[in-house]
Amino acid sequence: MTGAGNWTYLVDGRTPLLIDAGVGHPAHLAALADACPQGPSLVIVTHAHSDHLAGVPSIATKWPATKFARWHEPEHDAGVALIWRGLSDGDCIAAGDETLEVLHTPGHSPDHVALWHEPSRTLFAGDLLVEGSTVVILASRGGRLSAYLRSLRRVLALSPARVLPAHGPEIVDPGKLITEYLEHRALRERQVLDALHAGLTIPETIVGRIYQRLNPALTLMARESVLAHLVKLEEEGRVKHEEGRWHTAR
Repeated sequence: MTGAGNWTYLVDGRTPLLIDAGVGHPAHLAALADACPQGPSLVIVTHAHSDHLAGVPSIATKWPATKFARWHEPEHDAGVALIWRGLSDGDCIAAGDETLEVLHTPGHSPDHVALWHEPSRTLFAGDLLVEGSTVVILASRGGRLSAYLRSLRRVLALSPARVLPAHGPEIVDPGKLITEYLEHRALRERQVLDALHAGLTIPETIVGRIYQRLNPALTLMARESVLAHLVKLEEEGRVKHEEGRWHTAR
């Protein structure tokens, strides 16, 4: 589900900062050591999904002086006996010779953050945006579509010049992509409502109606997407969830 893999970003300088920890692959650690022999001063984990968090133990072992920070969520410690620095919205973080601002951008996960460099209008986006694909909202694991849409609109209002995502290529026209994302989610919502009006009441059958010729390997993710829309509509009072089935509110 990570395409060609994960990007982590090293901002080198007086205070080396690593954005996301990867998964502990030896080649990643070797590349990091070549670029920053003393190790990063700080590692910021954009959110507590394993492809961003699992490399923490390897980095902590190799560079014991390195500190780690994330949106405060103590139940996710990656099995490492270390003290996490908690992040708050609006925090200013030393990054190389520059400063990055923490933006709380929940939706894909409750703890998701992005990092904003205002002078260059560059956003380190974690899993907020992916060029050529959409972002899965894991509703069964705390993801919320309503929060995600607010996060997209917040970033759109910043008018970023470029976005550096955790997966996929650099995004050179973020405004266009975010607008497409918002339009895509609006279309999906209409499709989910149409399915409910047609008498379908569970995510699995709604998936079958909306996603034609779906690769079976993507069925679970499609179900999560439909569930995310249903939860959003329930939050808005437009649908009800009763005895395991979903219905339009009457």
